[in-house]
Amino acid sequence: MGDETRARDEICEVGLSLFSRGLTFGSTGNISVRLSDGGWLMTPTNASLGRLDPANLSKFDSAGRLVSGGKPTKEAFLHFCMYKERSDARAVVHLHSTHSVAVSLLADVDPRDALPPLTAYFVMRVGHLPLAPYFPPGDESLAKAVGALAGEHHAVLLANHGPVVAGANLDAAVNAIEELEETAKLYLLLRGAKTRYLTRAQVEELGE
Repeated sequence: MGDETRARDEICEVGLSLFSRGLTFGSTGNISVRLSDGGWLMTPTNASLGRLDPANLSKFDSAGRLVSGGKPTKEAFLHFCMYKERSDARAVVHLHSTHSVAVSLLADVDPRDALPPLTAYFVMRVGHLPLAPYFPPGDESLAKAVGALAGEHHAVLLANHGPVVAGANLDAAVNAIEELEETAKLYLLLRGAKTRYLTRAQVEELGE
């Protein structure tokens, strides 16, 4: 099985898994993978991640030009700005997952670090989570805001929108965004309760 065929199948399998578990819904969310030839595959616009067609994925060449497949998502620029700032990225996942979006709506969130270090796995898989300011869907001003953060952070929370996460491969990106969503859920469950966060020393011991 070739690199591109494998990537097409993996994107569809991951999309179905995310959709089936309620981590995305309707036609929200998008997934991309960088190919070995420097091009990209990306989920197309208005496509449910639960019903993706491997043959209809949007394919871009190494210059970012659409060469085949369906019309690309209007949030393609989010993926490209992550790849531009992170040479190690081989996959990007963006979701409108419920608890992460809920955190992005809170007025008292620290824009430098939207979620505290609740667990070791959040620290290891996500690290610091900056909050990018709100822009309307498809507004390319968001690319500048995300690009300014992506060089130092592989996960960014978009205000009133949701998370975007880059990974060394698709599994890494998915594991990180799922960890982010679960931590957001924990954070919301614990609001108002006296909570024991990991200390600075404990976080540093994990290599963050």
